[in-house]
Amino acid sequence: MQGNEKIIVGLDIGTTKICAVVGEMLEDEINIIGVGSHPSTGLRKGSVVNIESTVDSIKKAVEEAELMAGCDISSVYVGIAGNHIKGLNSHGIIAIKGREITDNDVERVIDAAKAIAIPTDREILHVIPQEFIVDDMESIQNPVGMTAIRLEAKVHIVTGAVSSARNVVKCCNKAGLEVCDIALESLASGEAVITDEERELGCIIADMGGGTTDLALFKDNNLRFIFELPLGGHNLTNDISIGLRTPLPEAEKIKIEHGTCVPSKVRNGATIEVPAVGGREPKKLSKGILAEILEPRVEELFSLLKQELFSHGLENGFPAGFVLTGGSVVLDGIVEVAESVFNVPVRIGEPNKVGGLKDIVKNPAYATGVGLVLFGSRASCQMSYKDMDTQGFSGMLNKMKQWFKNII
Repeated sequence: MQGNEKIIVGLDIGTTKICAVVGEMLEDEINIIGVGSHPSTGLRKGSVVNIESTVDSIKKAVEEAELMAGCDISSVYVGIAGNHIKGLNSHGIIAIKGREITDNDVERVIDAAKAIAIPTDREILHVIPQEFIVDDMESIQNPVGMTAIRLEAKVHIVTGAVSSARNVVKCCNKAGLEVCDIALESLASGEAVITDEERELGCIIADMGGGTTDLALFKDNNLRFIFELPLGGHNLTNDISIGLRTPLPEAEKIKIEHGTCVPSKVRNGATIEVPAVGGREPKKLSKGILAEILEPRVEELFSLLKQELFSHGLENGFPAGFVLTGGSVVLDGIVEVAESVFNVPVRIGEPNKVGGLKDIVKNPAYATGVGLVLFGSRASCQMSYKDMDTQGFSGMLNKMKQWFKNII
């Protein structure tokens, strides 16, 4: 890659920003050597809606990363997200008839588990084995070599819209970049911010971006559940814009500089200056009004996540707590609101498994980008996607399968 096999680039194509993170592989660690970001206007809720605008933003983010890293970027590892991503658990069973289980048997039982009906406009992105059951013995990670009468597999199937993935790849190609691989953004973020202990005991990561909140539940070192909620930081900005009657760009500034979702934290008499619409004079409003706008929206977001988890019987599935990451979690008081909704420990997740410019990327907004670099360190750019029409979407899916084998 980039004329140097040790250079890996993660490209986080988000709804509000596009971020490129450049990492250098060393013997015992990965050093971050460059970062670039640029506002994104060509996506809505994680999906590309304007190719030319997205291509322009990608070019500018990559150029900034190139300048900082001092290298040319020609290939990237890209994240995919959006409310088109769906996950479901499935179960397969095959007969073994008293002989030893082979690798072929493992493949057969996984094929049986993924034999489900899906709409024609969707594709199975990956089938992630959670555990195998050999006769009556459960929670087996590798059944090869064991003697059994039957073999069962519990898997988590991730599906996505074929068109959405192709549009992401097309944007990268138009920006002059080869796509080495694609990863689910929630998994990439988890790689960057979740500890081994949390992954083993049971932990949830919620990656709150501008347009979506991507949730993933890890337990026993495996992915157990994913959910994409089409709400994010942009919804908070929109509420501020409407509630305070101010333009969206000004609402975003107010959210970043003064935003809090815990009214009790607001000092008595504290005010903020709010620019008006249509050239009218700015007005001063109580900071408490801002908190009263943000608190119910943030509480609603977490309540929807809780409702989805509980509807799948996962209310006791994350004893290690909740990890919040993504650019929208820097809002003051967001941890307290999440703890009150879920009644478990909550922390802000920052990338901490890299060296080099780690102080720059030690920010929740860079979790996906750093996670993609970590994913890329496990793979090699053996295949690119310059021409999706000729290579087909199946090639990308095969690459994803190999990638996930390395992390489970």
